[in-house]
Amino acid sequence: MALMARGDLPIQTVVETEDNPARTGLIHALCAYTIWGFMPLFFKQLVEISALEVVAHRIVWSVPLLLVILWQRKRLGEFFGVMRDSKTLRLMLISSALIATNWLIYIWAIYQNQILAASLGYYLNPLLNVVLGYFFLSERLKPVQWLAVAMAAAGVAVLAIETLATIWISLALAASFGLYGMVRKVAPVKSVPGLTAETTLLFPIAAAFAGWAFLYDASPGLGYSLRTDIYLILGGAITATPLLFFASAAKRLSLATLGFVQYIGPTIQFLLGVFLYNEPLTVSHMICFGLIWAALVLYSGDALVSARKSSTAKA
Repeated sequence: MALMARGDLPIQTVVETEDNPARTGLIHALCAYTIWGFMPLFFKQLVEISALEVVAHRIVWSVPLLLVILWQRKRLGEFFGVMRDSKTLRLMLISSALIATNWLIYIWAIYQNQILAASLGYYLNPLLNVVLGYFFLSERLKPVQWLAVAMAAAGVAVLAIETLATIWISLALAASFGLYGMVRKVAPVKSVPGLTAETTLLFPIAAAFAGWAFLYDASPGLGYSLRTDIYLILGGAITATPLLFFASAAKRLSLATLGFVQYIGPTIQFLLGVFLYNEPLTVSHMICFGLIWAALVLYSGDALVSARKSSTAKA
């Protein structure tokens, strides 16, 4: 997600004359990834509602909130610029389809007690980004990065032998979010205006489906109870809040630091799946996660060393 927010502005409530921007950035990064990590707790409260309807409401309630945020930060012009640029708009159509697919699979996985599979997908995402950069953006891979990718692939292969019926969840989440990040990297759009454009493009379909569900679907949904209504409306805030924290963190922290902090999210999900929701942790799971964690240590350690060398050279 660092690819989407590079160069974005800080949260408005942050005092820009702060004495220690790195400390503020780290706090905001921790807030963002902690919220993302605990999201299964939120969506578990909506299991009686279809994942498709939850995604629809997440989009519907995100749009007004994001527009208000842009208006308050005097950045509506960026949003309108995106909507007027045909080339950028085509990229936003692709990214909006990818992020909606990612949200839908993620919520469905939570409903199906597959939080471990979801966390694995987000562990895989940084390594998949390396592969996508190699094939689509002509980025070169170092031997350490190739080794990390090979270790992750071996872990997935081990798990696939035992859980072929669910491994697709991890791969689909990693692929949809990895491709989303790649599209957002090449699109000349910052994080909040970009998300506003994406949800605005999705809004007509989402609003139509939410309206149909409200009028004709007999299953629980909007209007079923005050508790349900609050959770559905809060879906907009759950979408926007961690992104705003992340936008602030990305401006203040190096990508290497963000690379380490990003593993907080899937780690929290992993712990929730095992210890709170009692999802089975098999030997294949342990081998798979062990290989991927080792791969991420190699990958992140190499990124940190490269960042230090670059900083030393600049000094």
